[in-house]
Amino acid sequence: MGVHSAAERVLAGLDPEQRSAVTAPAGPVCILAGAGTGKTRAVTSRIAYRALTGDIAGRHVLAVTFTARAAAEMRSRLTVLGVQGVQARTFHAAALRQVRYFAPRLLAGRAMPELLDSKVRVVTLAAAKVGLRADRAAARDLSAEIEWAKSSLVEPGEYVVAAAKALRETPYEPARVADVFDAYERLKRGNGVIDFEDMLRAAVWGIEEHPDVAEQVRNQYRHFVVDEYQDVNPLQQRLLEAWLGGRDDLTVVGDASQTIYSFTGATSSYLVDFPRLHRGATVVRLVRDYRSTPQVVGLANAVISQARGTEARLRLELHGQRRPGPEPELRIFTDEPAEANAVAARCRALVAGGTPAREIAVLFRTNAQSEAYEKALSEAGVPYVLQGAERFFERPEVRQAMIALRAATRSADAGTPLPAAVVEALTAVGWAPDAPPPGGAARERWEALAALVQLAEEYAAQAEEEPGLTGFTEELARRAAQQHVPTVEGVTLASLHSAKGLEWDAVFLVGLAEGTLPTTYAKTMEQVEEERRLLYVGITRAREWLWLSYATARSPGGRARRPSRFLPQLDRSGGGERAGGGGPARRAERRRPQVVSCRICGATLLAGADRKLGRCPTCPSDIDEELYERLREWRQRVAGAQKVPAYVVFTDATLTALAERKPGRTEELVAIAGIGPRKVGLYGDTVLALVAGATVDEVCPQKTSEN
Repeated sequence: MGVHSAAERVLAGLDPEQRSAVTAPAGPVCILAGAGTGKTRAVTSRIAYRALTGDIAGRHVLAVTFTARAAAEMRSRLTVLGVQGVQARTFHAAALRQVRYFAPRLLAGRAMPELLDSKVRVVTLAAAKVGLRADRAAARDLSAEIEWAKSSLVEPGEYVVAAAKALRETPYEPARVADVFDAYERLKRGNGVIDFEDMLRAAVWGIEEHPDVAEQVRNQYRHFVVDEYQDVNPLQQRLLEAWLGGRDDLTVVGDASQTIYSFTGATSSYLVDFPRLHRGATVVRLVRDYRSTPQVVGLANAVISQARGTEARLRLELHGQRRPGPEPELRIFTDEPAEANAVAARCRALVAGGTPAREIAVLFRTNAQSEAYEKALSEAGVPYVLQGAERFFERPEVRQAMIALRAATRSADAGTPLPAAVVEALTAVGWAPDAPPPGGAARERWEALAALVQLAEEYAAQAEEEPGLTGFTEELARRAAQQHVPTVEGVTLASLHSAKGLEWDAVFLVGLAEGTLPTTYAKTMEQVEEERRLLYVGITRAREWLWLSYATARSPGGRARRPSRFLPQLDRSGGGERAGGGGPARRAERRRPQVVSCRICGATLLAGADRKLGRCPTCPSDIDEELYERLREWRQRVAGAQKVPAYVVFTDATLTALAERKPGRTEELVAIAGIGPRKVGLYGDTVLALVAGATVDEVCPQKTSEN
């Protein structure tokens, strides 16, 4: 096959936007690629096309991404396309290779220092040196904070100011974290070891401070590709700029709407600012979604269309390319056990119907939510695997807690209610029933133990007589044994963060309640928007079948919760306009109850009166009092003329909604819950005239009520 025909083969089957990305001239290129739009195909085809046309040599290309799996996929695709020699690696793997190669030159003949697999052990020692006793969870949180600082190019002496500026929720007082950070750096140097951030810094230092190293690296790598560019942190960007050395043959690929790792130091600012920082850059938008049905794509668009902030500037509206599929389902349950049992039952039905278990996923916001689904799936006989986390009963804090509970059975007061006895026993492992501590790992530990208290409350509520601690510990042991059954293939249980980059035929998004998604720890607008993007990422994992659910209470009889503010009106989610107009799918969609969002705070509304008003009862009213009085007078005249009670015309709630929302068109009138086609036909023109300023006498003369 000739060079020309090989290059044409690369272009075959690409859509117009992908082709534009592949054939863009050398220089800065920014590919904004929505979920499921074929970004890996586009970027590997661009490398292959340029290599096969003689524009570049494969050995001079460095393609970097964030996971070894993604790098391996790149290499595999390039091999199939007939291109050899391209280096496709993660940032860390590329830096490690260079530092090892140049270590004898940079370190005066010495070998590269040992690389730490984990910071936790050294951080624990560093904390002890400054007078802090850090358990494993606290050490993990301190490690994460140090990693954020180093990835953000923040030194120990700068940490306090930088943490305040970034609104970090620190595991200890910022000054104490800075002390641990400083002690950690000293311990590392004293022991002759480095961490992953040191390795990236060493690669930067080697290039920036050693002209001979810079020349050799830049002669080797002349063309750069960066995948998932929205996840780059300042240290990785510094390394990329060192590699480039002022050159501009750079292709970046990313999606600002999938920015969900800012807590680690990742920032979408480099993607957002790319056209400004690289004058004359080619920008291509990939918006044809080949992964999901139009129904799933429509819901994803509805969720992200409400986004605000910096990332929303690059928001993409996706266009589903697959055949229509089932509408996304929204299900509401009385409590979390009922929700989990319903999910397990549907998973069992899907598997029985021929869907492979590996093509089903249950996604949740926090790892502590997994226990209910592990239990429900086990009892339903559905195998499962946990992605990116330990099984609930294998977590160290849960194992430790079960030991403490068994020990407490020997001394527990027989008259103590079970939940109180469990809380008392858990204090022995450092748990307290007040607000969770700051820090991600410490908070996860707290939530896992809180889940045990919740299990105790559920166990007590279901028992016919007051249960004891012994019976409860036996129940926990039974559950633990049941969930240790090894599985070869199963339904995936995963957090939304660990699900990024993956996809399944059927996806369950569970626990979509206020306080969980968005989490109560999301305080700022930026944090809330990242929670919205998490839901968007979850939705776009589904190829065909999507279930969204929440429970109105955590446990039976528990405190009521509101649904997530991110849930849109599902009548906008079907994609029916694009996928079939008024066909059966669209008619089924119209029969589906709407989920109406508060026009002020965005929360989902369920109560009839709230749905009419279009706002929560606690949100401020913007009622036009004068309009409300005119509407009341008009209603009284019409009701008198028709000899019916006033509420038959319109209820008080409907009048309030009209006076608050002031519809100007029939479409806006129909959007108010409770105003259907019949009432629009009877009163629509009159109501719109009143809203526009007409008097009651103008639309309904007094004699009407006297006839």
